[in-house]
Order: sequence, then structure tokens, then C-alpha cells
Amino acid sequence: MINTDAAPPPLPRGVSLIGVPTDIGAGTLGARMGPEALRVAGIAQAIARFGRDVKDCGNLVGPANPWQEAVNGFRHLGEVVQWNRLVHAATYAELAANRLPIMLGGDHCLAIGSISAVARHCREQGKKLRVLWFDAHADFNTATLTPSGNIHGMPVACLLGHGPRELIDIGVPGPALRPREIRQIGIRSVDAGEKRLVHDIGIEVFDMRYIDEMGMRHGMELALAVLDANTHLHVSLDVDFLDPSIAPGVGTTVRGGPTYREAQLCMEMIADTARLASLDVVELNPALDVRNQTAELAVDLIESLFGKSTLMRKSGA
Repeated sequence: MINTDAAPPPLPRGVSLIGVPTDIGAGTLGARMGPEALRVAGIAQAIARFGRDVKDCGNLVGPANPWQEAVNGFRHLGEVVQWNRLVHAATYAELAANRLPIMLGGDHCLAIGSISAVARHCREQGKKLRVLWFDAHADFNTATLTPSGNIHGMPVACLLGHGPRELIDIGVPGPALRPREIRQIGIRSVDAGEKRLVHDIGIEVFDMRYIDEMGMRHGMELALAVLDANTHLHVSLDVDFLDPSIAPGVGTTVRGGPTYREAQLCMEMIADTARLASLDVVELNPALDVRNQTAELAVDLIESLFGKSTLMRKSGA
């Protein structure tokens, strides 16, 4: 799963939490409360238990959600651009300080800012990049394909260069990602136009049918294949990746998602690689949750990302 010929360089011990309290790209209000729900669920304390130096950078401050209709295929494009520039700057600063940034969303459009910062950092450091995109949705809509104009359905397209220049060129000009650098896991809701575009672009997708037929372990082994000591691994976790029976606190639930154990296996296998270097946690909507159970589950999964396991295991096992 991971090349262990050479000992990997140590990853940052410092972890930085960056709150991004906005639902600017979503079609349902409430994800702006996600960062506080994760803090209430004890995300900082949970990560600190693994010997990490956790710094809470507080919340970024950006434009309010005007809650307007789409214009030329985009809702709130100007505000989305402003928020993502803020996310890019904050994420890039923590990476430059040799810390592991965790972006606490907020909706998934914010991954344009975080991943563009990660990609910029990797280019400057000569590192390879692998992005694991855990989501119920492909997030590959464009202005001509979108049924809603909500930009949280477009971040993968924008990161790959299919979107407005204002979002493609955040940080540095040009697409942040190449198709071979991203793997999508848990997908089960894709618009018709998105299907054609994802197929044409050639993104590697492990959708729920694949997982049902081949198993989560096999899918994750392929998603993590050929990582090496020079790979920066970024995880973008949309909590609607999970089945709504265990994670009701999201605005875009889709039945038929991974079980608790399947999700934990994903995180445990990522932890085994010892390559996790940045993380997004997005689309948590406390207004739709039940006693903060979705936030608590998200924190539980993050603990597994940082090494929680039933028994001690060998690295790369």
C-alpha cells in the first residue's frame, strides 16, 4: 500500500484548527455552525491525546451569506471567492510553519481554498500530492451543468480547472489539481452532466456500487496505492459521505452510504500510511443534527485518522 523502502520523514507534530463558519456555497443554511459543533465535540482534546501540539486558530471572518438566486449559473460567486481566498491564505500559512492544518467547515466549496493552498505548498516543496475526497456527491458540476448554482457542488471541477477563473486561480494561476492526484470514495449521487464530465476527465472513483461489490478495504488499497515518503496526503471529508442513519446532521443526505465500521476502516488505513498532512471536515450542519451526534462521530473518525486503533499495529500493516 505504501512504499516502505526508505523511512519517511517525520510529519508535523503541530496541528492547527482553522474554523470557517460559512454556508456560502450550500443550498441549506446551518453549516456555518459546524466549527463550533466540532469544538463542542472535543476535536482539539481528541487530537491532543495522540501527543500532538494542537493550536486553535479561531474562526476566519468573511462576508455574510446574502441568500440570493444564482447569477450566470453561480450562487454567491463573489462571496465564495472571498471566503476561499481567506481559507487559502490561512491554510498556506500553517503549512509554511510546518504544521498540519485542519479546515473546519463550513460547506465543501471551501476545499477550493484549502486544497489550492496544499497544491501550492507541494509544488514549492517538490512533493507529490494525493487527495482523498470522501463524499456522497461527485462535486463536479459547472455553471452549465448545475441544477442549483450552489458552488458546494462544484469544488472538484474548479480544482481541476473547470470553473470561473476567480476560483481556478486562487493562490496561483491555473488548476490546482491534475486528475491523477485525486481519488473519490463513497460517491452515490451524481447529476447526469457530471457523470459524462467525470468519465471524460478520468478521475478514479470508488463509488458505493464498487464498494458493495469489491469491499471497502480493496477500494482503499487502490486509493492509497503507490504513496511514498515524498507524498503529501490530503483528506477532504464531507460528513454526508456517511450513511444518514449514523450521520443525520448534513444538508444533503443520501441513503446507502458507508457504515460506521467501513468509515472507520478508511480512517485506520489512512493512519497506517503515516502520510496524512492536511484535512478538511465539511458540511456538518448542527441545525439538522440530533444532540450533536454527527459532530461526535466526525471527531471519532478523526481520532482514527491520528492513530486510534483496537490493537497496536506495525506501520504499513
